[in-house]
Amino acid sequence: MDRMIYTAMAGARQTMHRQATNNHNLANVDTTGFRAAIDALESMPIYGPGHPSRVHVTDRSAGADLTPGAIRTTGDPLHVAVRGQGFIAVQDVDGEEAWTRDGDLRVSALGLLETGAGLPVLGEGGPITVSPYQELSIGADGTISIRPLGQGAGGLAVLDRIRLVNPDPASLTRNERGLFTSDVEAPPDAAVTLQNGALETSNVDRMGAMVTMIELARRFETQINLLKNAEETDSAATSLLRSES
Repeated sequence: MDRMIYTAMAGARQTMHRQATNNHNLANVDTTGFRAAIDALESMPIYGPGHPSRVHVTDRSAGADLTPGAIRTTGDPLHVAVRGQGFIAVQDVDGEEAWTRDGDLRVSALGLLETGAGLPVLGEGGPITVSPYQELSIGADGTISIRPLGQGAGGLAVLDRIRLVNPDPASLTRNERGLFTSDVEAPPDAAVTLQNGALETSNVDRMGAMVTMIELARRFETQINLLKNAEETDSAATSLLRSES
């Protein structure tokens, strides 16, 4: 009986973990450039005396789905979408370089080019500072050009170039702020290009995540019913022993 309870309990617990990941994906279905987290439920034999006839399940992270999302045109000159594979380099809160697909950029009150989350965007020499301007444009290669205040139509000035990288997907990890990092340094990659005036949507499959949520809920219910059956069987056995005594 204890073995049955342990197996059902382990299954219910890991199903809850898988459901949490799926719900996190659903919560970010409208987050710009979000990459869906992938979890997998893996069968693990329980070894001990005799043959490993019992199996429990464990939930493990399988990384992120790096499939590009759809590109939505906005017309905003500070909006950029990464075409294909690659990332925009930003400065994380700990001062280290991290990577994102969030191209919802803005200029802070201090003149820093930042993401929607307030993280400085990195250029060729560090965080990018934008001077007061009348017009701004971001090229496909990440080059930022402005027409300074008071300048004519031909007075364009190149400020910096957004650092675009394409690290090895196998080396990527995602931190608690949703940014990607790697132990392997990623140099700027000229093959990574941007589409100006557009944003990349989340790559979460909304309907697929909803179906998964229902499936996991039913699986969790089945495991809870096994625990209830174990309790009822244990109570019946206890009553039988009492009546015989």
